[in-house]
Order: sequence, then structure tokens, then C-alpha cells
Amino acid sequence: MTNPTLATLLNHRSIRQFTAEKLTTAEITTLVDAAQHTPTSTFSQQYSIISVTDPQKLAALGDITGHHWLEKSGHFFLFLADQYRNSQLVTATPATIANLHSTDKFLASIFDASIAVEAMVVAGESMGLGSTIMGSVLNDAPRLIDLFHLPELTFPVFGLAMGHPAETPERKPRIPQELMHFTNDYQPLAADSTPLTTYNQVITDYYRKRGDHPTAESFTHHVATELARDPQQRAKLNQALEYQGFLQHR
Repeated sequence: MTNPTLATLLNHRSIRQFTAEKLTTAEITTLVDAAQHTPTSTFSQQYSIISVTDPQKLAALGDITGHHWLEKSGHFFLFLADQYRNSQLVTATPATIANLHSTDKFLASIFDASIAVEAMVVAGESMGLGSTIMGSVLNDAPRLIDLFHLPELTFPVFGLAMGHPAETPERKPRIPQELMHFTNDYQPLAADSTPLTTYNQVITDYYRKRGDHPTAESFTHHVATELARDPQQRAKLNQALEYQGFLQHR
């Protein structure tokens, strides 16, 4: 018997080209509902979602991320870490203020937003939709905070461009489980790892055959390229987090 949930999960691929069809109000409501029914840390539901429909704000997001194709998606969601809502529910005391501004609560809100966005991705794929999670919204966190008038104790985490797919890209191969799934203890990567050598070739073959932007790149080279990016692009993240009231021990 085919398990449709597993089939959806194992068939995932990111979609960046969409038809002109917009998501309906009913589809948006269903997707948000799916996100809301994920587990949340201590049931505190420490995240929020903004639907972005203003063309000017979508264009600004295109500038920030460097990916203007998001403006042509069926809908764009912005996921936030959110302790502000809960701060409005409780009486301010030294203990509650210290907890709300703590690293622990910031991480909890990141976890909640992360689980929720993945649920929305899977829900969307089960509905015939495609999407791409966009961490590139963090390329200019201060601008994003101003653009969406984010209050203290909120912070942008991901964008999610979703819509009706206009492409069917090949699934991107994942690393072998033996390189990331261990028993009882962490297993460092061996310098002469045969599984890694094999996987590097698999990824090289994948990129060479990819239709949109064929390249010759192994997984090892890909990681090295990512780590060589100019860190100044997101150098203000810590300042932005502190400006929003996070990572403060009071």
C-alpha cells in the first residue's frame, strides 16, 4: 500500500517558477491552519505569519533576497519568531521580562517557526502546490524589520514563496544516511570516506544535467563556496537581534 504522506515527503523539490494563478483565500487559510497544527515549544505558539500581497513590499523582498522571481509566486508568506504577542498576555515582572528576552525563548520561537514552515511546505505539496523556503530574507534584517513594522521581540526567520508549479525539477540527492545518522555517538567524517566520494560524484552529475543552470560542482565544492561568502552581508544580524530585544540577559 502506498503511503501518501511518505510519498509527498520523499518527492520534495524546491519550486522557483510558478504559473500566474494566485492562491485562493481558502487555500491560504488551509495552509495557515496546517502550520498552526504543528508542535510548539511549551504550547506557547511563539511565531507569527505575514501574508505579503503589497507589490511594493514584494519588490523590496526581491531586492533583499536577490530573487525577484518570488514576486511571481502564487503567494508569499513571511514567518516570524514572535515573543511579542506573549509579552502582551502576561504581567511584566523581572522574571517574565528576563525570560522573554532570553536566548532560550528566542530559540524556542525559532523552533516553532521552523516546524510551522515545514508543515506548510508539506501541506502545500499535498495540495499540488510547490514552494521554496527563503532564508535570504535575512540578507537585510534591519530593512525587513522597518518594512513590516515589526515590534520588539519579533524577528523575521524565513520567507516562503508558494504557488502552482510551472516546472518539475529533478529531486536533489541527499547525503548518504551513514554520513549523518549515527548510533549512540557522533561519527566524524573520515578523510578517505568512500560514501562522500561517491556522493560528490552524484552531485556533480546532478548539477551537470540540471536544465536551468548546469554547472560542474561537487557537494564538497558547494559547501566550500557557501562558506566563502562575504560574512559582511549578514554582519548586522546580531545588532538587529539585540535591537529587537533578543539574546539579552536581564
